[in-house]
Amino acid sequence: MGNELESLKEKIEREAQGIKNQADLLKFKEKFLSRKKGEISLLFKKIPSLDPEMRSSFGMEINRLKKIGEKLLNEAEERIKGEKRSSIISERIPDPTLPGKKKIHGSIHPIARTSYEIEEIFLRMGYDIEEGPDVETEFFNFEALNIPKYHPAREQQDTFYIREDLLLRTHTSPVQIRAMRKRKPPIRVIAPGRVFRRDEPDPTHTPMFYQVEGLVVDKGINFSHLKGTLEIFSKSLFGKLTKVRFRPSYFPFTEPSAEVDISCPICGGKNPNCRICGGTGWIEILGAGMVHPKVLMAGGIDPEIYSGFAFGLGVDRTFLIKSQLLDIRYYYENRVEFLEQFR
Repeated sequence: MGNELESLKEKIEREAQGIKNQADLLKFKEKFLSRKKGEISLLFKKIPSLDPEMRSSFGMEINRLKKIGEKLLNEAEERIKGEKRSSIISERIPDPTLPGKKKIHGSIHPIARTSYEIEEIFLRMGYDIEEGPDVETEFFNFEALNIPKYHPAREQQDTFYIREDLLLRTHTSPVQIRAMRKRKPPIRVIAPGRVFRRDEPDPTHTPMFYQVEGLVVDKGINFSHLKGTLEIFSKSLFGKLTKVRFRPSYFPFTEPSAEVDISCPICGGKNPNCRICGGTGWIEILGAGMVHPKVLMAGGIDPEIYSGFAFGLGVDRTFLIKSQLLDIRYYYENRVEFLEQFR
């Protein structure tokens, strides 16, 4: 593995020196740093196959290699900008009496950054990223997920219908069905994306928000695998001291099902006036459960042979917890002076 990493490092450095223009920049980024097919990202998928004692050090080396690639990319970008700037200056001499132009640098939106952070955790755990359409059919959004016609979620006051059988998806769960129909077990995927519901805007609701769905299907998958996965995820995202609690619940597409809470990362239950947990010490973070046999069959998988688990969390809510700001509407008002603090 060490030789493979060193060889890739030399390859990255060699190709970074050959970057001459914007097209070369995009090619370099896609080849090495792309979240789906980049050579560095693909190394994360090898971690689960390694011996346990090698996984941590190998993961650290991959992250180090990723930082090198990002640094070389940034340096090449600055070099190209400098060359372009010099070319422009050589072509014309500006009026030195004119006032300067202030450059405004953009940044990744905090919701998108949180989604990328979640994706990165699961990529290191060997998951793939699956995507699906924002506009879904009733079959994929409801029927295949064991949500019958009389379920309240299928009422027009809760869902944006485009026509009778076409709607804006209310969750990213339809991607589970599409993934099962496209892949063969073992399956380990996450599905990040936008979802839409007829919610009146308030501090904790908006008509559009972001989710990340997860699905694992294989022989012998049980609830302990789900519990272990979500404990690793929670500790990676919120800190090593984070505790996880499961509460029995109900979802049509999983059985048994659970609401998953994490210990409050702000006060740990020690502050009765905590704005995040209200002094209870626990915060609901996601829903999860074992995939219902009817959902497996809808995905073309035999539930007598395979089992699986699924989970889903709201990216917006996750960021609210991490940032300790309790009004989700602030993040969609495009106020630059507000968003700048999350660079």
